[in-house]
Amino acid sequence: ITSAVALLVVGLGSVFGDITDGAMEHLKREHSLMKPYQGVGSQWDFWGSTLVTSSYVRLTPDERSKQGSIWNTVPCYLKDWEMHVQFKVHGSGKKNLHGDGLAIWYTRDRLHPGPVFSNKAQFHGLAVFVDTYSNDETSDRSFPYISAMVNNGSVSYDHGKDGRSSELGGCSAEIRNRDYDTYLAVRYSKGRLTVMVDVDDKNEWKECIDIGGVRLPTGYYFGASAATGDLSDNHDIISMKLYQLMVEHSPEEENLDWTKIEPSVSLLKSPKDNIDDPTGNFRGTPLTGWKVFLLLLCSLLGIVVCAVVGAVVFQKRQERNKRFY
Repeated sequence: ITSAVALLVVGLGSVFGDITDGAMEHLKREHSLMKPYQGVGSQWDFWGSTLVTSSYVRLTPDERSKQGSIWNTVPCYLKDWEMHVQFKVHGSGKKNLHGDGLAIWYTRDRLHPGPVFSNKAQFHGLAVFVDTYSNDETSDRSFPYISAMVNNGSVSYDHGKDGRSSELGGCSAEIRNRDYDTYLAVRYSKGRLTVMVDVDDKNEWKECIDIGGVRLPTGYYFGASAATGDLSDNHDIISMKLYQLMVEHSPEEENLDWTKIEPSVSLLKSPKDNIDDPTGNFRGTPLTGWKVFLLLLCSLLGIVVCAVVGAVVFQKRQERNKRFY
């Protein structure tokens, strides 16, 4: 499964060097969830099947039809930030027999249960999804699949297509049943959204999504949620650490009321017109049946026109040559 308003797709890329090193002086504890989870109950609320232990926060157990979430109670007023999430998805299900996945949220509303990884579909803000099961039988993607979405509440996430029509970017990543730590980093700075993964036990970030033109307001809430259906997995959050990025803004940007910004993405064209492209560039949709038919029809017409023109030219030359004899 996956979520909604504007999206593009990128392949798993190269190492991104300037991601924060996690300097403790920039760590914002009021927005962070760390062992032994002492802030749960005051700075963090949890719902549904969520179980808080001394080692992890389990959003769902490896059981069918479970939903769980955990949400920061403190709105975030940072203009530039980076969230590091250590997570673990594991269970007894074999390949392609597990689901559904988890989501990391930065949204206006919190604790609103719904069908999108146990959150509501028409949300305001940002969602990053770690989708472990493909609902679209026609999809050529490799799952698990990580994707990002920005929504202003006007678009509903399409489960049947794994949210592809509203997707901003994504990559495949083998994150399930790893015997080492797996990490996700979400950075928002100066209108640019970057999602990085560290899931290969190499202690290095790899780029998954990098997109400009993203507008997110301040005053939203961070959260995490997960869901299972007919298939299941354990979805665990080990930690969520938010870092403030020290970035200079123009006087105009500083004087702007960032709480009034509408979540949006400036794209050259609708994400519905785009598909995966390892280079990170926009590319047209694949040729569907009617597009192939039109292409063949145009090609055939072109050949017929060329043949007719060629025949006319040949005939006129023949007539001209006869006049010389």
